This record gives sequence, structure tokens and C-alpha cells, in this order.
Amino acid sequence: MGILKNKIDFAIIISVKNANPNGDPLNGNRPRENYDGFGEISDVCIKRKIRNRLQDMDKEIFVQSDERRTDGFRSLKDRADGCPELKKLIKDKEQYAAYACSKWIDVRSFGQVFAFKAGEDNSVSIGIRGPVSVHSGVSVSPIEITSIQITKSVNGETGKDPDKKSPDTMGMKHRVDFGVYKVVGSINTQLASKTGFSEEDSELIKEALKTLFQNDCSSARPEGSMEVCKLYWWKHSCEMGQYSSAKVHRSLKIEPKVEMPKDIEDYSIVCDELEGLKPEVYDGI
Repeated sequence: MGILKNKIDFAIIISVKNANPNGDPLNGNRPRENYDGFGEISDVCIKRKIRNRLQDMDKEIFVQSDERRTDGFRSLKDRADGCPELKKLIKDKEQYAAYACSKWIDVRSFGQVFAFKAGEDNSVSIGIRGPVSVHSGVSVSPIEITSIQITKSVNGETGKDPDKKSPDTMGMKHRVDFGVYKVVGSINTQLASKTGFSEEDSELIKEALKTLFQNDCSSARPEGSMEVCKLYWWKHSCEMGQYSSAKVHRSLKIEPKVEMPKDIEDYSIVCDELEGLKPEVYDGI
């Protein structure tokens, strides 16, 4: 497939039940929420999950999480330096960027800053803008957060009195009882032409969004507690798009049907028709 020629907008509807979708490290790892009480999932969190799914599809990823690394490199600099072909192009920024985009799908999708200082001869400072942009997810209704105190059944270290529990045996866990989040994004054709992002890559992004929470379970997100309910995929008929992304995203309306929603069925999901632009609608997997 060739370079992407048609602008794409997308939206995913996510349900969360008794899970922490995205903890805030500056707030005791409580689920993120804004000042109005609506839950949030950061764009960085969504991109991390997309990268993980692409990695599960055997695609080469530059920004690998440490527990998922497949090549043994412990830093981005080591991964870049570990590519002999890339090191040969260090003096030519355009060629360096082009090769990085061709090698790693997340670089040609989201962009990347290569800024490594290792001496005057081999320092790197290259910025790449990617065509895929993702907004932070926001819950449709204000969220209720439940916090519980937990204890460990064994001490982390043996103290003077082995039978006495040490202070580190206490902790807190936080969860969203139930919430529905909307995440939107776009794929820009102008930037796609610069990074080499293709039609095939867009299909991989689509598949990653449909299966966003596969292989993503943890103690904070038990298996089945987070689900992609719907994916809306608008493919425009031209490079610049028939409508602005804001108008397209706004056409998807999600409203609660009851005062205290407890299930995705408690929400009304309506997508207004835009003349000449009909979305592909998929159920999450």
C-alpha cells in the first residue's frame, strides 16, 4: 500500500469498571480527574497501549517499555546507537529521520525527538512530527473513586522482631467504580507524506485501537475491567478532509440516560450524519 492520501478521524468509547484506567503519580496514583470531577486518560497512556499492541503484532517499536523490551536495550539512546545503519547517517538529519521512520512504526506514526548528547562528533538533535495525534480521554460523566487500604501478608525485610509487621506493609488502592470515556484522534496526510506513514499503517492503528486492552491487565486493571465498546473511523475523500476534525469528533454524542449510570447500556450513543462522510463502526474485541 502507498502513502496515506485520505485524512482520517477516529473516536473510541471505553468503559471502565472497578479499575484504575490511568493513575496520577503526583496524587498517590489515584485515577486522573479534572477539577470538575470528570475522569481523564492521558494521551501518553493511550499511545503506550497502541505501541504495545503494535509490538504484539511483531512490528518494530522504538519507544519500548522496559518490561516489554525485545532487543535488550535499556534506553532510547542505546537503541538508536545499536542500529548501525542509523549511526552512519548521523551527519545528515533528513536521511537520519527518514531511516528512523522506515524502521520503527511508532516513529513514523507519532513522531519522535532524537536528542542524545554524546560528544561533538556523534551528538544528535532531530525532531520528527508524526501524523497520528491522540487527545486525552475524558469521561462522559463525573467519576466516583473508591479507595481501599491494603496490607501485605509478609514483611518486605526481616526486622528485629520477625513477627511484627513493618510500616511498609500498608498501602492504598484506588479504582473507578464505573465510567465511560471518549478518546478521539486524527491522522494527518501532510505529515504522513513526510514520515512515510502508509495505508497499511493506518489499518494497523485501527486494529490496535480495536484491541487496545489485550495483554494490558494488571492489579490496577484486572482482565475484563476495561473494554473498547465502539470504534468510529471516519475516512475522508480528500487529503485535507471534508470537515474539520473538531466537527467530526463533535458529531459523536454520548449522553447518560439515567442519573447514576452503571453500565454502557445506560448511555445513549448517537453519531450525527455528515453529508458525504460516513464512519466505519466497529465493536471492540
